[in-house]
Order: sequence, then C-alpha cells, then structure tokens
Amino acid sequence: MTLSRILIANRGEIALRVVRTVRDLGATSILPYTPEDLMSPAAELADEAHALPEGSSYTDAQAILALARATGADAIHPGYGFLAEDPAFAQSVIDAGITWVGPSPAAMEALGDKMSARRTAQAAGVDPVPGITDSVTRTSTITAFAARHGYPVALKRTDGGGGRGITVLYSDEEAAATPALASAAAGSSTLILERFVTAARHVETQCARDAHGGFAVVSTRDCTLQRRNQKLLEEAPAPFLPEGLHERLVEASRRLLETVDYVGVATCEFLLTPEGDLWFLEVNPRLQVEHCVSEEVTGTDLVEIQLRLADGGRLGGIGQVRGHSVELRITCEDPARHLAPSTGVISRLRWPAGPGIRIESGVTEGDVVTPMFDPMLAKIVVTGATRDQALARARRALAETVVEGVTVCTGLHAHVLTQEAFTRSDEAGALAVTTRWIENEVLPELASAAGQDAQGDQSGEDAAIPDPSPRTRSSYVIELNGRRMQLTLPDGILAPAHYGHDFAARSRRTQPLRGRSGGGPARSARTGAAGAGASGGEAGGEPGVIAAPMQAIVTRICTEPGARVAQGDLLVVLESMKMENYVHAPHDGTIAEIPVGAGRTVTAGDVLVRMSAPETTQEA
Repeated sequence: MTLSRILIANRGEIALRVVRTVRDLGATSILPYTPEDLMSPAAELADEAHALPEGSSYTDAQAILALARATGADAIHPGYGFLAEDPAFAQSVIDAGITWVGPSPAAMEALGDKMSARRTAQAAGVDPVPGITDSVTRTSTITAFAARHGYPVALKRTDGGGGRGITVLYSDEEAAATPALASAAAGSSTLILERFVTAARHVETQCARDAHGGFAVVSTRDCTLQRRNQKLLEEAPAPFLPEGLHERLVEASRRLLETVDYVGVATCEFLLTPEGDLWFLEVNPRLQVEHCVSEEVTGTDLVEIQLRLADGGRLGGIGQVRGHSVELRITCEDPARHLAPSTGVISRLRWPAGPGIRIESGVTEGDVVTPMFDPMLAKIVVTGATRDQALARARRALAETVVEGVTVCTGLHAHVLTQEAFTRSDEAGALAVTTRWIENEVLPELASAAGQDAQGDQSGEDAAIPDPSPRTRSSYVIELNGRRMQLTLPDGILAPAHYGHDFAARSRRTQPLRGRSGGGPARSARTGAAGAGASGGEAGGEPGVIAAPMQAIVTRICTEPGARVAQGDLLVVLESMKMENYVHAPHDGTIAEIPVGAGRTVTAGDVLVRMSAPETTQEA
C-alpha cells in the first residue's frame, strides 16, 4: 500500500477502529478533534491529533480539508456518519489530490437518497419495495396507491436516514391530514411513497468491489432487531435463510454495485417477507456500524480492504464464513421507558472479556454523555463456533458488563437473549421475529414489568475518586499550537503530588467527551421521558402545559396557535441522539401558545406547547 498518512474524519469508536488498522499497516493516523474529544481514546491512540478551528465540527468540510493539506495527509477515511456520504466533500478531496477512501461521488449520488436508490435498483433489475419513485405531493396519489396495494403505506423523505423522516399512514383520513404533504408541497422536503411492510426480516450483504471488476460478498447479516428503524442487534451470517436466497442476495448485490461502477466496501440492504419476497431497501456506500460481525466470521479486516481498494489494489480472496457472530449495540437508552434517551456522567464502566469477546468503544469512565451525538456508547461483538455458542457467550458478556451513571439498553439485550422466538435454532423462530418485534412485543413487556418505579442512578454526579498510589512522575495531556500532546513531568513541579494526581483524575472524569455539558451538571433525560412515539408530559402536572421530556433539538412544529387538536395528534418532533421523538396532544383542546421554534435546543422540562386544559374543552 502506498498510502502513508491517513486522516480520519470522524470521532468515537469508529475513529479508534480505523486508527488501529492504520497502525497495523505501518501508516500514520491523523485525527482532527473538537474540544470535547481532547481526552478521547481515539485522540490518545492516534499518531497525530490536531484541534479543529474554534467553532468547527466534524461536518465542517473546509476545516477537515484544510487540516488534511496542512498535515500532508495523502488519504481521508470518513468512517460513518458526518461527511461519509457527502459526494461534494468526496469530490473536493479528490480535486485536492488526496485519496478518498470510499466510492466515487457519482456512485454516491446514484445511491445517496431514497429516490435515486430506487431508480438505481430498477435499472439494475433489482426489485425495490413496491412504491412510487417520483415525488409525492398530493393526497390523491397516496389514496390511489393504497387502493391498489392496501394500507399501511409509508411516506419517506428522500434525504432521511436512520429511520428518520418516515410517516406511516393507515387510512385515507390519515393521508388527508398528514402535515408531511404540506411540507413537501412547500418545497421543504421531497417524499416518495412505499408500501409499509409490517412483517419482514432485515437481511443485508457486506460487499466489496475493486476497480478491476472483482466483487465479493464477505458475508450476509441479519439486522432484524430494531427500534424506530434503527438497529440494536446484528448477526452474521444471516441465519435460517430459505433455500436459494443466499444466491439471490449475492446476484442482486453484484448487479447493484456494477450498475454504478462502485469501488470500495458497501452494504446492500433488503427486506425478506414470510412469503419469500425479497425487496431492496438501500445501499450504504460506506462502512457500516455492524461490519465487525462480518470481520469476525471471515477473519477479514474491512478497513484494510477499504484502504487497499482506494489505493487501486485488487480485492483478492475473502475467507470462508465460519462460526457465528453477534453484535450488541450498547446505547444510552432506557428500556423501561420505551428506550428514552439517557444522559449524564459515566461514573463506572466495566466491559466483558474472555473467549469470543471483542469490544468496540470510544468512551471511558468519567465521560459525559449528552444529546449532541448518537446514543451508542459501544459495541459488544461476540463470536462462537455456532449460533447457540455465540448467544450463550453474549448472555455471559452482558452479565459482566457494568455501566453506571447513565441508563443503557443492556436489560433489553438480556431479555431478548432469553426469548425462544429469537434463540430457537430453526426457521420458524426466524419467521417469528420481525423488524417490529422489539417495538410491538418486547418493549411493552419490559415497560409493563418496570411500572412507574424504574430504578437506576439518575444523579449524573461523579462518585468519589480514590487517590492513586504515589509515583515519581505524572503525565498530562496538553494542547500545543493546536496539536494534542502528552507531557510527563516529575511530581511536584506544577503542584504538590497529591493535588496533581487528584486534579488529573478529576479532569479526566469530567471531560465532556460526547458533547459540551453546557457548563452545568449533566442531567438524566430519563426523568419524565416518554420515549419516541409517546405523548408529551404535562409539566409538573399543570394542565395544558406540555414540556420537553428530554434535552433535544426541536426539528418540526406540527400545529399552530389557535388550532384545535385531538388527543394523540402530533404536536412537536424532537431529535435527541439522532433519534426522532414525537410529542402528542395529551387530550383534546385548543393550542394557546408554542414558545419554541424549529432548530431550538430545549432541556428536559422546557415548555413546548400550552393548550387549553381538559376541563375547558369539555365545557366548550
């Protein structure tokens, strides 16, 4: 490989993942960071870590490119998220004479949104979910489609991702009342229409293709266990596939990538119905979060393949699939409250170890979790000779895992791994578990069992920090001329040794790794959080005052002052940790005031809507 200086335009666990492969290859890793990430494990391990300009972020294409030039980077690896799927950024990297570790901008554009992806699939002879690929702006288009295919149907924003921007409609009346059409007609979004598949498995292929036409499916994966269209647990290979389906998946994936002359690694995603229908969903033109399970069952380093293909190399042989691997996403979400986001300080953290365990994490004890980034703290990847052994090891791994200070979803994983519908070793079990299983069956059961007295540490405060044993030298992380460096000094030069140790420990524990804490103590968003799809709470029990259930960004206002609303009507859409959360009217009434606007950041308890009290509505 000729690439020697690789800038990683990302943060957290994926940045750390790429840094490790770059080191394995003997190249130099260069990492940009914001103030929140000065003390991050990725910045600590990178060969060079450089501060982005004040006010910049990981989506600041100009700042990232300027840093690449200044540091002499000959390649940029975007990880996933942020700029990974931005064709304009990819083109600017190429124009600067720097190698882009990803597909061509043209291929990214052909696969970049739901409309173009559907058109690409149709050109490749791969069937997408039945739908309308052209822009939808009229109710009549929806009702005519539903008359042929039936309800429910889904309106999808073409620029949506990760389950966002999807409106599911169940009747002509809902189609006529949806605010999504008005937004589209006003030009604020573009919508396509698809049949909403209510019972299906989510299967995908981890693919790679080189510039010489070499193609391979590294492995299949099953990603059926989801909430709000975002994955929670993935496994490889996809178990219990009907006869002949593997070959269909490989051929469909090959055609999709060849149609756009794709070079790099990609994931092709499909829905598999109980009737055996295989519908194309999308192609992700980047590394996926769940890539680790494909690596584990084939002995393949997908990041190394990415770098080799970006450098013009050939794909070569891919190891045969052996054994089984399961990935558990450890997210800051409370299963007892329908996976409402949780924030705070990670006061204690212990990951599992032992045979078959791989941990991918970008956090340490003392880090602050805020709503500014996605909710995933880590991935626990568990591999065994068989699926049964992998699941048994996963149960053991969860029992060893300790996360305190924030609520995480380990209880949900532990529950799932005891359910016969998921663990049974036959095709009937696979058919019982669909993409809606977590939301329709598992979460209601957990919420019911927890009741209103869900336990957990909600203080968000640091535990006492014991003094370390005396030593002759101490190391400090400093920033010199915008570059992160480590300085080791004899104890007592800066301050008495006891003070120095205590200060260093406390500084690390309170470093806001995952976003600024706003200068005050971190609060848990669990208090009063209703979770996605649940009604907003009335502040302090005050009738008609609807408060934010969590710290979040207001992304959409769906009503206006003076409007009459019915119980359950959607009022406000919030986004926290890259997840949409819906605030509904708790009762019939009239909207009196909306003191927030789209784009505003709110904290738990902030007033979103004031409406007439139930008694007023009843008297009227």
